[in-house]
Amino acid sequence: MIGRIPILDVQPVVDCGRWPARAVPHETFTVSATVFREGHEMLGAGVVLRDPEGHAGPPALMHEVTPGTDRYAAEVTPSSTGTWHFRVEAWGDPIAHWWHDAGIKIPRGQDTELMLEEGARLFERLAREVPRAERAAVTSVVRALRETAIPPLMRFEAADTAEIHALVERHPLREHVTVTEWQPLLVQRERALYGSWYEMFPRSEGASYDPMGRRAPQSGTFRSAMKRLPAIAEMGFDVVYLPPIHPIGSQFRKGPNNTLHAEPHDPGSPWAIGSEDGGHDAIHPQLGGFADFDAFVDYAKNLGMEVALDLALQCSPDHPWVKEHPEWFTTRADGSIAYAENPPKKYQDIYPLNFDNDPEGIYAEVERVVRLWMDHGVRIFRVDNPHTKPVAFWERLLASIAETDPDVLFLAEAFTRPAMMHTLAKIGFHQSYTYFTWRNSSQELEEYLHELSGPAAAYMRPNFFVNTPDILHEYLQHGGPPAFAVRAVLASMLSPTWGVYSGYELFENTPVRPGSEEYRDSEKYQFRPRDWEAAEREGRSLAPLISTLNSLRRAHPALRRLRNLRFHNVDQPELICFSKRVPPTDGNAAGLGDVVLVVVNLNPHQVREATVHLDMPALGLDWPEEFVVRDELSGGSYTWRQSNYVRLDPHTQSAHIFTVSRGES
Repeated sequence: MIGRIPILDVQPVVDCGRWPARAVPHETFTVSATVFREGHEMLGAGVVLRDPEGHAGPPALMHEVTPGTDRYAAEVTPSSTGTWHFRVEAWGDPIAHWWHDAGIKIPRGQDTELMLEEGARLFERLAREVPRAERAAVTSVVRALRETAIPPLMRFEAADTAEIHALVERHPLREHVTVTEWQPLLVQRERALYGSWYEMFPRSEGASYDPMGRRAPQSGTFRSAMKRLPAIAEMGFDVVYLPPIHPIGSQFRKGPNNTLHAEPHDPGSPWAIGSEDGGHDAIHPQLGGFADFDAFVDYAKNLGMEVALDLALQCSPDHPWVKEHPEWFTTRADGSIAYAENPPKKYQDIYPLNFDNDPEGIYAEVERVVRLWMDHGVRIFRVDNPHTKPVAFWERLLASIAETDPDVLFLAEAFTRPAMMHTLAKIGFHQSYTYFTWRNSSQELEEYLHELSGPAAAYMRPNFFVNTPDILHEYLQHGGPPAFAVRAVLASMLSPTWGVYSGYELFENTPVRPGSEEYRDSEKYQFRPRDWEAAEREGRSLAPLISTLNSLRRAHPALRRLRNLRFHNVDQPELICFSKRVPPTDGNAAGLGDVVLVVVNLNPHQVREATVHLDMPALGLDWPEEFVVRDELSGGSYTWRQSNYVRLDPHTQSAHIFTVSRGES
């Protein structure tokens, strides 16, 4: 039945509480609800957080979002990982109602003494409930209300001070208290929300070619790839993501640029997993052994980075599972095993698993494989195409891993329909690939980020990869180095988590053919050694900008959050302006906290000028206030106000990244 004081539509609640809302420690988020009651009586509402040990704190007072809407909200902040809960409480507020009526009646001489006595009795009740240290202030109000020698209006004003209002707000006199059910809140480690990813193929790092073609190319190894890790760490990345490192099949092996014919020395696609050397629980012998992998993981950790491993549940025709468990695959009418297809694309070198024939057997083997890699230091998995496997399988697997190892994270690489993407996030995936790559105009970006930073942020955390081995967007193909800078700024500033596939910093932008998003000489099918030192030496590298972006992300807490994103108006559609702010935590009402304001020219070819019109409260400022912005890319400082002129030349500086403060420029 509905409560004495109705509380409806509590948010964030994921599918009526079937799955928990998400947060990370010290991430502030908003809880809201529709709260109302009969007649004209006043009410109060608050949010109570309960920690994993079952201790509930005092209610965070909710305020009406817009007067007259009955929608109330408050911000709350969990402090540690674990399963928290929250609920909304509502109550009748007789003192607020008395303030309202007395403020109207007493100045008009209506029921003056009656109103003052009713107020005195309310404050007498309050005096019995407030802490001893604040009791004297309340009893002084009672005495003043009954002091007939003082004019009635002055007696009322003694109970209507800012100090007394603040006291009552801290200790409301509550009647008809109504509470909702406890709603789940899963608080996971910060890497679930915030991080910078770098994707690399170890087999290309240290690989070599004979330019005369007299010998086969040589694969890089984990040991040679370790030499690349310091440069990746220097750019500020937190996660090194490795595509599959397992043995690769020889049947139907793909050649360069996805050709159907492979020479004996062609390495094949790492996603065609499995050979006589083993399957998902083995390492490609050319990369090294488990000792080499462990050394790679340990070295990355010493440099401040985690290793993420690809989890691709598919097999080459040579995978041991094909012989040992043919029932795990789909057999066609001609007796052959069905290979992967996305018509008209064909992947003859890959057999998908059929999860319906022996679901328990497949589940047990996959969990064994995941836990094996966990035992070797892997705490993050990037899951390949999870949308092509049953959702119930993932929900079970992720819940089982979380029960024993809640720090292990899973990224869903699901470029698919929105319903599937959102459901995968709800059932347990910690992060999600997104449509960011295909959102390039200001309107597209704003609409999509409103979705991601709005209600979806309760369960879905985006990972903005600027490119992948599969995705070279035409914006990068035709925009030159300025386009690479623009997308890096957008990804790193808009999303708490972003990613780069190796070669991005060298402006690699040649497609296999016009109109394709595939790279020419794709690293998916061949070794691709790069001369990093020459690129740095010759100034053909985006690495300095990437280092600056990641440094800013580490220095500014506002950039490590998603729900605080706000867009500002620009009178030029090819410019976009947004900000992120974390309010001060020291109780300094005059402080701005941490505020970052970004303006980007989305046109990689031409200069664009505009006037930026700022939403001042979103920055923690008053509308007429002047303030100081410091450009963290150029070093300049300027005095700004609500409307400001900007000019951005993509060939010199595509963006302003401002930190905001009160003070002199």
